[in-house]
Amino acid sequence: MARAESEDRRFDTPKGIRRNAPFRGGSGDNDRFGRFTEWVARGMGTPAFLLGLSVFAIGWMAWNTFAPEPWRFDSIAIGFTALTLVLSLQASYAAPLILLAQNRQDDRDRVQIEQDRQRAERNLADTEYLAREVVALRLAVKDLASKEFIRAELRSILDELDRRDEEEAEHAG
Repeated sequence: MARAESEDRRFDTPKGIRRNAPFRGGSGDNDRFGRFTEWVARGMGTPAFLLGLSVFAIGWMAWNTFAPEPWRFDSIAIGFTALTLVLSLQASYAAPLILLAQNRQDDRDRVQIEQDRQRAERNLADTEYLAREVVALRLAVKDLASKEFIRAELRSILDELDRRDEEEAEHAG
């Protein structure tokens, strides 16, 4: 019962697809297979793999050329047909595995690009907001009284007070 409830809480797949049929693996199996394909693709792109494959092919050809006749399993007379089949089989499996790994990488890149785009949009919106705020501050500072304006006003008030004091002294005396 607990397992059915945990499957019902999954929102990443449509409800009809959640039930695992006997012939289908779960999402963990798909991810495991995807990681396997990436591992194979990474391995096939290494110099060690190419060296190993070369040593294998040279060893195969050397064995079937120089070994005693009853021990040979691939004929040099017909161009190492079994070796060709083995290498063709390896290539027929390698190509789809590499394509699957590439598709997974494309999906990851697509998600990363979308996240980068969203981040760039947020950065642009933040930058535009900050630019508007800077302009608003400049306008507010422009409306503020400057130091010279305040000094001039204080001087004029001081002059007016001095003049009043003189007028009051003349009227009193």
